[in-house]
Amino acid sequence: MNDLHQRLERTPVVPLVQASDADTANRITGALVKGGLTVIEVVLRTPAALECLERVAADNPGALVGAGTVLDQQQCRAAIAAGARFIVSPGLDEGVVATAHEAGVAVLPGIATATEAQRARNLGVSTVKFFPASRAGGPGMLKALASVFSDLRFMPTGGISPDNLADYLAVPAVLACGGSWLTPASAVAEGRFDEITGLATEALNLAAAARG
Repeated sequence: MNDLHQRLERTPVVPLVQASDADTANRITGALVKGGLTVIEVVLRTPAALECLERVAADNPGALVGAGTVLDQQQCRAAIAAGARFIVSPGLDEGVVATAHEAGVAVLPGIATATEAQRARNLGVSTVKFFPASRAGGPGMLKALASVFSDLRFMPTGGISPDNLADYLAVPAVLACGGSWLTPASAVAEGRFDEITGLATEALNLAAAARG
């Protein structure tokens, strides 16, 4: 987890990469890395997701590549075998947490309530995904959770955009923010990868301003 934390302290934005083929996933990743974002979450939402993950992890040694939308132990094992260096889930599943811990891979399970945050903490998790962030109470809810779970860090995802990124990053307990606004489907479909690079650079500039 230390490598992931250190990287996110420097670049506290995690883009989501979703593609139906490995070549496209690689081009998206290249555009993001060019823009300065080097922590990449390849989401397991397409039939080719594991192939995309394996290719991105192999072809981008300067990036820290993980798997997102991991729903069960089988997916977790497959993602780790494909090269994932961290695991992100939309919810809290004890089997996924245990499998990642056994493999020595960082895991960020999704939580939206104090009960889930407490359970994750007591399972040995140090950083959780706060999801869906905008629907679950936004920065205000994060401040409330952080006030009682002082040893947890949070990665809010869901409804994050350039308009509110700074609000989330201003919460001290927030390690980083995740989101798909950095890889718009229209830009991917039309091959406008320079636009993705621009969004990555913009996000980093916003993050730097928010963190002072």
